[in-house]
Amino acid sequence: MPPPVPGVLVTRPEPGGGETAARLLALGFRPVLAPALVLVPRPLPLPPCQAVLVTSRAAARALPAPPPGLPLLAVGEATAAAARAAGWPALVAAGTAADLARLAAARLDPAAGPLLLAVGQGYAQDLAAALRGAGFRVLRRIAYAAHPATTLPSDAAAAIGGVRFILFHSPRSARCAITLFREAGQAATLAGMEALVLSRRVAEAARAALAPVRWRALRVAARPTEDALLALLGPGAFPGPGAGEGGPEQDGPQDHGPEDGGPDDGAPDDGSVELRHRGEP
Repeated sequence: MPPPVPGVLVTRPEPGGGETAARLLALGFRPVLAPALVLVPRPLPLPPCQAVLVTSRAAARALPAPPPGLPLLAVGEATAAAARAAGWPALVAAGTAADLARLAAARLDPAAGPLLLAVGQGYAQDLAAALRGAGFRVLRRIAYAAHPATTLPSDAAAAIGGVRFILFHSPRSARCAITLFREAGQAATLAGMEALVLSRRVAEAARAALAPVRWRALRVAARPTEDALLALLGPGAFPGPGAGEGGPEQDGPQDHGPEDGGPDDGAPDDGSVELRHRGEP
């Protein structure tokens, strides 16, 4: 008899969660959707500006039609692709909010007008500060809100016993998801899983939210992309005897930048996840 197909809990908000689930199916895993956050777009009028900056696909999708000639700078190719799909010409900053700030400083002139930073509510404040520190006037505008989910999906609650892995793309998603499972009386079940996370900051949030209970293992992606996150399900996804409670934590990046795109959700967040700053879903 073939071994059972390993289950993987996906905590990304939609539509990213469904995209991750499709990738897991293609890899031979059984995805179980339990989105920790619900993304709600907000109207986003465009004030006069010299460029638009986005840190996640959720923000890119919320943008109105672009006026002719207005450039857009995006964190990560997946976020840029979402902007292009909406008609925006997009330049790509590789990986983090710091990369986006460096790209803006290299390509744009503080004297040419303000920058519009389209973000999720409560996110990218550090990025805005970095841009202002480089001499830019920054108009930080809310493109969407990310609300904590209020209930655990019934399908997820029914399937949790057969799940081996749980994916976390952002600190906030990790905290909200663990809260949902605790409220459902499933903290001990979570402790039997391997938590796979996008960055060390996400790892810290996942560890603290489950404490004093410990994860069976907590592993960090080598890079802040969903490709790297799913790579943790590769050869190491079926360890032999000896993978005990609180198993290995692999060093990953210090921060995954501006999700779901981790993928605002991140992420980022997208192939690689959309990337977020300070835990954007």
